[in-house]
Amino acid sequence: MESSNSKIELSFLWHMHQPDYRDAKGIMRMPWVFLHAIKDYYDMPWMLSKFSSLKASFNITPPLIEQLRLYEKPLENDYFLNLWYKEPSELTPTQREWLIKTCKSSNYDMMVKKNPYYLELYHKETLTDSEIIDIEILFMLAWSGPYLRLHSGVIQELLNRDRYTRKDKVELFNTLTKFVAKILPFYSSLLKSKQISLSTTPYNHPILPLLVDMDNVKKANPNSTPPEDSISLYEDAKEQVARAIELYRDVFDAEPIGFWPAEGAVDEITIKIYREFNIKWIATDEAILFKSLKDTNRDNLYRAYIKDGLNIYFRDHGLSDLFGFDYRFKPPSQAVEHFISSLDNIRVRGEGERKSVFVILDGENAWEYYQSNGYSFFMQLYEELVESKWCETTTMDDIAFRDKSTPLESISSGSWIYGDFITWSGHPEKNRAWEMIFQTKRDYLEVESTLTNKIKEKIKFHFLASECSDWFWWYGDDHNTTFALEFDRLFRGHLIAIYELMRSSVPTNILTPIIQNSSQKPLIYPPHNLISPVIDGKKSNFFEWLDGGKIDEGNLYSTMDRVRGPIDTIKYGFDSKHIYILFDGEIESLRGSFINISSRDLTQNIIIEIKNQNTKDISLAIKNYIEFSLNINLFKNLSTIELHFEIERDDKIIQSLPSYGFLDIDLEADYRENWFV
Repeated sequence: MESSNSKIELSFLWHMHQPDYRDAKGIMRMPWVFLHAIKDYYDMPWMLSKFSSLKASFNITPPLIEQLRLYEKPLENDYFLNLWYKEPSELTPTQREWLIKTCKSSNYDMMVKKNPYYLELYHKETLTDSEIIDIEILFMLAWSGPYLRLHSGVIQELLNRDRYTRKDKVELFNTLTKFVAKILPFYSSLLKSKQISLSTTPYNHPILPLLVDMDNVKKANPNSTPPEDSISLYEDAKEQVARAIELYRDVFDAEPIGFWPAEGAVDEITIKIYREFNIKWIATDEAILFKSLKDTNRDNLYRAYIKDGLNIYFRDHGLSDLFGFDYRFKPPSQAVEHFISSLDNIRVRGEGERKSVFVILDGENAWEYYQSNGYSFFMQLYEELVESKWCETTTMDDIAFRDKSTPLESISSGSWIYGDFITWSGHPEKNRAWEMIFQTKRDYLEVESTLTNKIKEKIKFHFLASECSDWFWWYGDDHNTTFALEFDRLFRGHLIAIYELMRSSVPTNILTPIIQNSSQKPLIYPPHNLISPVIDGKKSNFFEWLDGGKIDEGNLYSTMDRVRGPIDTIKYGFDSKHIYILFDGEIESLRGSFINISSRDLTQNIIIEIKNQNTKDISLAIKNYIEFSLNINLFKNLSTIELHFEIERDDKIIQSLPSYGFLDIDLEADYRENWFV
């Protein structure tokens, strides 16, 4: 029965994490901690703090905390900043190449293309020394978030020009490093004011259930293949929790109340570990709840649970993914309206009881895909929440102390991705990494009694670091990064350091890179020629889509994963009259759904029902594929068209395509160089 008097209790958890980029000498080898520090780590709580009646929870992982503290001496501790700060003439060719590669790693649509000069330098194959200084500063400015753009005179002045000097670089460096030092104290102040609660994660962000028992791989998914010759790393698992608590106390002068298990990974044994350390709550994904209850009724989702004295909160996967993957494509007002409407739909379901909704996601990686790094979106969202009469924000700590949770008899093993562990095990590369850890641990146990306590402590650090979930994330073929070899080198570096500390020969297999092929398979192929396929939903002939572009959505992920959508592949192209699109994947399930097409070149969105149809401007056919054509005259701009597609059913977004943003179609492309006779 619907009730207009029912209320929503909304609890955000913004997860702040970066892998431990420190090598054996303690130097951070990659720049992402610093870049997100100037863009996200301060900005996210700052935007919330502008609305004193709102509350939220933030999770800060130990590797992030420890690396933020290293910026007390940035040039000594950050390899990228050390190179960035130097004169270009002082760099070796290898350093110069890596620095330029990194400065070209910004989000292309939202960072690079926004500045014509940055765009020009981005596409140059070689850069002069003065151009390197320019791209270095443009790179840092592109990563500077809303707070710095609004409050730093230095940033504002540099944004107003695009040619720079060594003096500008020094001034920018000083401004940014001083800003980074304010981040952790700011969280402490908001924690003391009780506007936020702070949780943390086991020390090196490990998949704790896999450390405890590798059989969890098959418990969560019987079709998965666990690594061979595994051993339990139970003591390491407890050490990961203990060290996280110790660091939290040191930084925030308080006891942690809650933990976000790395990747939301849970099982029965790790529940007991958290309780042993007096943790009051953890959180994970809705998939774990539905597996545990053996019931997919969504009404069960909107409450807090308790298991063996530990409160457990289950994230609404769909709502969380809207922030991470979908709202970036909508105008802020439209995205906010959709979210508030989605909450309202939850509110009026079932009886009139108060419902708890948990929105939990990465607090740093999504915003570079938003206009103004999400500032306009969050300002409008928070204003709506302040005005709401039926939605109250709260922290997860507050919920834990209310003691009104629903008992949960058992908990299934799994993580926030697919409810299993296949993102971190099963693929030969992932399993090989685990097997290297087990091999190293066995070799260590044989000589442990001969080592000094000081050496054993150093070895323990490297073991814990090698157990980080991020290494396994980038192994295999389910995620792609241009820095895969760097991640591989960092992971194996910890194991190599252990053998060196034991004064033992490093096994050849550990010296050998896990990732053998440095050339990644392209995920986006541009068109090679004009195409004019028949719109019939099937392969009419071999050549009709051969010269079109292709996007491999099945392997194209953001830094955070999501539930895989039904479309695996997009093909596209055009001729003088039409734009042609093909969707391949689980097609039959999409009949009767709608494709919502947005573009900066459209006065209003085009909405097409997925059914066979043929009009003057739009044709669509569904059989083995979804194929459709759009009349070019529908668009204002007849040179370059940007398209984004959302597949919708019952007002819910099933999938956003392409997942990285807009599909750029250059109607003036010259394909003559591809012709052959």
